[in-house]
Amino acid sequence: MVDNRKRNEKKPTVKKEQYAVVLDYLSRGYVKSDMSKFGGKPIAQAIGTEQFTLLELAPKNGVDLEIQDTVYIGKGKRDKIYRVLGRLDFENLTATSRIELDYAIRDIVEANEAKYVEFFNTTESVSTRLHSLELIPGIGKKYMWDIINAREEKPFESFKDITERLPTLTDPAGMIVNRVKQELDTTTIRRGNKGKYYIFTQPPKRPRNSR
Repeated sequence: MVDNRKRNEKKPTVKKEQYAVVLDYLSRGYVKSDMSKFGGKPIAQAIGTEQFTLLELAPKNGVDLEIQDTVYIGKGKRDKIYRVLGRLDFENLTATSRIELDYAIRDIVEANEAKYVEFFNTTESVSTRLHSLELIPGIGKKYMWDIINAREEKPFESFKDITERLPTLTDPAGMIVNRVKQELDTTTIRRGNKGKYYIFTQPPKRPRNSR
């Protein structure tokens, strides 16, 4: 007998990235051939600009990519990317990718400032006991109500506006960056209720810390 409740449940919408930032470009592929099904050919590790999805990309023949390049990976004609090979596990990022990750995430956040300022203006509770703002490193309950009270008086207009009105929040963009990194990192055990929520990224393609 089919359980209609399960059949009618809506699965979370997974948005496909349209653009990605190159974190590392390996013109001769991975040193270890078993790292990718596309072994022996040029490959790039990248991060999507919409949901920070970690991806492997295959460039078109004759195309050399530069680290921190933004490339189009959506449908239709692509100038530089031949194929999106799939999602990439955090633990398989190269040393270069891990270094570049911080810069790329901050650039994405700052380039989409209005989107993330809107998060501070409109975000609500994720459960009866937990507010989304509490998930942001450096905020917690300590500053959550300061933010809520300030935005009720007047919506925030920019990261600078947040800092000027709430001097304790010296780097709102950096707080978002740190949360994104936490959500992406599948190598660190995240204990407690906060670890199960993904507010800026897609859940990993396999359970955290599984082997």
